[in-house]
Amino acid sequence: MRNRFSYSQPQPVRAIDFRVVLVFFWSVVGLLFYVPRAAADGEAPAWMKSVAAASIPSYDEKTNAVLLYSETNLTVLSVDRIKTHVRKVYKILRPDGRGYGSAWVYFNAPGQKVENLHGWCIPAQGKDFEVKEKDATDMSPPGVEGGELVDDVKVKSLRIPAADPGNIIGYEYEIEERPLVLEHRWDIQDLVPTRESHFSLQLPAGWEYKASWVNHPEIKAMESGSNRWEWATTEVKGIRQEPRMPPWFGIAGQMVISFLPPGGLSPKSGYTSWETMGAWYRNLLSDRLQSSPQIKEQVANLIAGKSSSLEKMQALAEFIQRKIRYVAIELGIGGWQPHAATDVFTHRYGDCKDKATLMRAMLSDIGIESYHVLINTQRGSVGSETPAHRAFNHAIMAVKLPEGLTDPSLVATMQHPKLGRILFFDPTDTITPFGQIRGHLQFNYGLLVTPDGGELVRLPQESSSMNGTQRTARLTLDATGALKGDVEEVRLGDRASSQRWALRSVTSDKERIKPIENLLAMSLTNFQVIRAAAVDEKRNDQPLRLSYSFASEKYAKSAGTVLLVRPRVLGVEALSFLETKEPRAFPVEFDGPVRDTDSFEITLPDGYQAGELPAPVDMDYSFASYHAKTEVIGRVIRYTRSIEIKELSVPAEKVEELRKFYRVIANDERSTVVVKAPTAQS
Repeated sequence: MRNRFSYSQPQPVRAIDFRVVLVFFWSVVGLLFYVPRAAADGEAPAWMKSVAAASIPSYDEKTNAVLLYSETNLTVLSVDRIKTHVRKVYKILRPDGRGYGSAWVYFNAPGQKVENLHGWCIPAQGKDFEVKEKDATDMSPPGVEGGELVDDVKVKSLRIPAADPGNIIGYEYEIEERPLVLEHRWDIQDLVPTRESHFSLQLPAGWEYKASWVNHPEIKAMESGSNRWEWATTEVKGIRQEPRMPPWFGIAGQMVISFLPPGGLSPKSGYTSWETMGAWYRNLLSDRLQSSPQIKEQVANLIAGKSSSLEKMQALAEFIQRKIRYVAIELGIGGWQPHAATDVFTHRYGDCKDKATLMRAMLSDIGIESYHVLINTQRGSVGSETPAHRAFNHAIMAVKLPEGLTDPSLVATMQHPKLGRILFFDPTDTITPFGQIRGHLQFNYGLLVTPDGGELVRLPQESSSMNGTQRTARLTLDATGALKGDVEEVRLGDRASSQRWALRSVTSDKERIKPIENLLAMSLTNFQVIRAAAVDEKRNDQPLRLSYSFASEKYAKSAGTVLLVRPRVLGVEALSFLETKEPRAFPVEFDGPVRDTDSFEITLPDGYQAGELPAPVDMDYSFASYHAKTEVIGRVIRYTRSIEIKELSVPAEKVEELRKFYRVIANDERSTVVVKAPTAQS
């Protein structure tokens, strides 16, 4: 699937690798639909039988399938025509591998055409059989986020029956396309092991290629004919999924290959550098940024009464965020090229690149220069060593700040050696204020498109103090162990954005308290929300304040004449995803820097006294810190803690430290104070 610059409202969840979605999807489809064997005929071809006859090494009990053979033959016929022939053969090892019994082929209608799609099954017992293209189905890609209104990306799917353990599934197809850019990506790795993989390239006379390697050592090409080149790999390990691992394109082996016609670069030539890719995208913008009398009038109305440049930019940003709806209409080059600013303004909708285009036109009307920034919303998909290719799925912008403009709200900034101080801003994000960017964009690499071309830059990482929840509770415990009281929360950054997103469409008090109920349910076995209110719910430029009261029966556990009271009343910071016997292969990725604090005061009944207290906790690592303390002041048990995530990626060699970090937090969250009743005191 080609990446496109379309991106809907950011969600407060981590993205799931799309390959996993597809395997799961087809596993479910396999249970719902049955293709009768009587509808299939024909033997498997000789090339597939040859693959099936070869021996394979043994694999562990968690390997569901193995890719026995993969072959991609790409023929460049001209700048406007490319043919690709693909063959794949899988052996299903376990029931969870049945998802590999389906061929799924992405194509962009009408720019690409899928032909000669065939599938075969060679069962462990019985006769092999064929499934033909007439049994395939065209559909929209499953599991794709975005909310696009019109998109020409389609999937041709062909389910091959009997994808059972021990059976071998194979398929082949051809794609003919009119390319927008002369570039291709060869995926060397899969979720499952690959025994043998081949790639060949046939170029017209006089053409050249440039091959770049991502997450894999270079494989030397072998010339096998007149301007024909071949690459091959064997015994490539599969990538086993781990919680909070880096994104697929940040770890999987790939070859990115660009095709270069003779006589200089054509407008469709593959990218030789980030600079040339930036120049390509700059050309797509060349006639899209013009303003109009209507836009100028709107700008004048928005900035009326605003004296400072910051106030004017904030007014324009709020208009783009709130008044221009996110809708993507992406056909052909429209998957990459934005609509004209005048069209976006007239229709009051557009996708990420469209909203950035209109924002740039409006900023230009007040004399402020700005630039498109192409970025992948999964941090780690693009790194400093990544070769230039279409690795991005989102467009934001960088604003050149006027000389001397400083304000504490402008934190998503960097000092550029040529452009000066620039501020990154995401016009698509309706719940992050101008001056900040969400965690998944921070410390991420983006392509800054300037008049000179393109430059890969690393976006700033904001301070953890800009993102977090500050929770304070004043609570009372009675002699039966019931707890009740008031809680105040101040949420900043992404913590505020995710809560605002949850509250964005609530229409009743019952729905409004649902997020509060979810929070309480994580820490309390029984509770009742008495009151709940949100302050500055619609003010993105202000912290979100939540105020609520609750009661919990039998919060303290009775043990004879004493009560066991957990001083950490609310909030779960411990994570258990590292509690596995499997060694960690990949770094642990965090969504963004964050600092959460809790302060709970529990007033005890008259005459009750707290006994021995949990030991204080003080942990400081390079990637995170945790501090907790329980103390007694008169009749009040006071518990305070803070947790800070400082680094956004923890390497695999530090995972044991991270595991220890969360284990200590879990122990602290479970710790109790023994409270003695008056009759139990000596």
